[in-house]
Amino acid sequence: MTPSRRSVLAAGAAGGLALGAGCLDVVSGEEPLEFAADRVEPAEATVAETGYESRRSEYESIDRTVGVGLEREVRASIWQSVYSKSQEYEGEDREASLFAAVSTPEMAVAGRSANPLADASNEELLEEILDRVDGAHGEIDGLEHERSFVLEILGAGREVDVFAGDTDLDGERVGVDVLITSFDHEDDFLVAVGTHPTLLVAESANLELLLESLEHPLEE
Repeated sequence: MTPSRRSVLAAGAAGGLALGAGCLDVVSGEEPLEFAADRVEPAEATVAETGYESRRSEYESIDRTVGVGLEREVRASIWQSVYSKSQEYEGEDREASLFAAVSTPEMAVAGRSANPLADASNEELLEEILDRVDGAHGEIDGLEHERSFVLEILGAGREVDVFAGDTDLDGERVGVDVLITSFDHEDDFLVAVGTHPTLLVAESANLELLLESLEHPLEE
């Protein structure tokens, strides 16, 4: 079973706190050890241009108690922005395409990142992100890497991976393409994912526009 982001972040924090004697002053503190991510979203103008609508943009605070000799409360936050697009697919209007942008804190302890997502492959990240994005389709199965390319995102060339799989769309089995990119930016680790039915070939260009328009960090 794929672990939840709550458990992943908690495990990362615990691993970071166990780095050694140099962190004992941090571990023994009475206040929670806090890690906070800044919001990431595609530009509003691009969202409107591509026909997507915001489903939610929310902050989630995660409190966990970890034990490393002494028990210590850890508080981490993530930002998640999710968008969807209703399109005509096989004669019916459906919520067929999705886009999500997630920002997680670097969680640096003693000069090292304790965020386990930063070391995950894009395929592993897909399992984490898609598990959080509920849409008209269910779980995407049979993911296979198709190709990679580079887009200019937040001032630098970022590698984008494209995967192909299949899923349930309103009870019907369909092929889907999934675009994902992940990278460090301004002390956060960002992940952006877009999905669309394979038959809607032109939608890939819209997802690329959303990726290129990402803005971070944004004010709350």
